[in-house]
Amino acid sequence: QAPEYLEVLDRQSARLKKLTEDLVEASKASTGNIPVSLAPTDLNVLLSQVCGEYQQRLEKQVLEPVLSLCEPGAAAMADGRLLWRVLDNLMSNICKYAMPGTRVYLDLCTVGGWAQITFRNVSRAPLNISSEELMERFVRGDSSRNTEGSGLGLAIARSLVELQHGQLALTVDGDLFKVIVTLPLLPAPPEAAP
Repeated sequence: QAPEYLEVLDRQSARLKKLTEDLVEASKASTGNIPVSLAPTDLNVLLSQVCGEYQQRLEKQVLEPVLSLCEPGAAAMADGRLLWRVLDNLMSNICKYAMPGTRVYLDLCTVGGWAQITFRNVSRAPLNISSEELMERFVRGDSSRNTEGSGLGLAIARSLVELQHGQLALTVDGDLFKVIVTLPLLPAPPEAAP
């Protein structure tokens, strides 16, 4: 039984390490204690790269990505490293929680002086929680989920987007899960995001 106990200890240690890292990142993001380097960022390229990075995981989960990009040259003022973390988090959630055998939609468009990246997928488990609650720390969409998440991912993503002068909005409609990330385009946008 010793090898089994060691395996459990190893798994729980890794989970605790990830939780600790997420807590530190959540704290830094929500208090603005993360350096932000805003620069023109090609969102078509970034979204294509994230989609390519997750291709194998999506295939393994029997998920079909449908990528829709906007006109070439649309650049947002963003921190590429922080925005990658946001997109990575959202794609990771899709791989964990989307219904196998469905399509995952990733759309990029421009509205006025803003870029909008939209992620849409059908949830594997019933979403028995409101979108407001899902954005809170330590909250997960379904108590039956058995993955190793901390419930901090969406809260971290929202804080990181806000540090880049953008917004992250989440809606739940039945089993449809939708996240819209809105970021300022070049040149600077009007006062309020759409």
